[in-house]
Amino acid sequence: MLDQINSLLWEILREHITASEADWLQEKCKTTPLELMTAFVAAPRFLAKRVIKPHVAQTLELNEILPGFSVEDWGVVRLSRVWLLSCLDTTDKDAYCRHIDTLFDTAEMNEMVALYSSLPVLEYPEKWLFRASDAVRSNMGVVFDAIALRNPYPAKHFTQLAWNQLVLKAIFTDKPIHLIVGLEERVNENLAFTLSDFAHERWAAGRTVPPQVWRLVSKFLNEDLLSDIKQLFVSEFIPDQQAAALTCHHSDFEPAKQLLSLYPKLEKTVHNGKLSWTHLEIY
Repeated sequence: MLDQINSLLWEILREHITASEADWLQEKCKTTPLELMTAFVAAPRFLAKRVIKPHVAQTLELNEILPGFSVEDWGVVRLSRVWLLSCLDTTDKDAYCRHIDTLFDTAEMNEMVALYSSLPVLEYPEKWLFRASDAVRSNMGVVFDAIALRNPYPAKHFTQLAWNQLVLKAIFTDKPIHLIVGLEERVNENLAFTLSDFAHERWAAGRTVPPQVWRLVSKFLNEDLLSDIKQLFVSEFIPDQQAAALTCHHSDFEPAKQLLSLYPKLEKTVHNGKLSWTHLEIY
């Protein structure tokens, strides 16, 4: 897989850099690990600031190789750094991990972003679990985004506790949670009831709850959680009403189906496919 990723990342990168920049990167890719690591740090001095816009076919191919992974809207430096890491020799585990650890231990903010972005393409994924979990506690928004959004590593490797912490922090900090890879696949009862407590705290403070939150509750609806959904249905905020309808629609809890039937217009809209969670991703 690493060879495929390396080749595709270079294809995308090559379309966004000059010939001289490409020559510099190719030269550094073929040097010693120490020189490659030096290039990782020095990249902003040799590469221009451009935004990566892969072709649709490239995005689809990347997602096929590594589901959920995306380089859309990355900068050239960020992608170059991840590509350089994919060039590291992986045969000697101790040496390989030592090189990556050194970069983590000495990284400034933008280097951290590239390192956490690279986790899905690094070998020995279990080795990076502590660092990835630690990133969730980061006070630097861009570092948290690098691990939480469009990054398949947490969904694949995080414990339930670490996963729930990531999702909750994303919600607390008003991040677009639909960009969390594996969001619905890793829903769990503990998270659902914690989100209910979160909603009660928000409501008590006169604040709203992002409508997307309720997509994580559908599978675990019971009488207690259904009382939250009833409150959404009578909200003056239309997206709350829509979230309530979607939550009930996707639930197997019969009282939820009965509740939805009391709102025939919303029920019809959901059943006809004219309303989905995608429509609420802007809130």
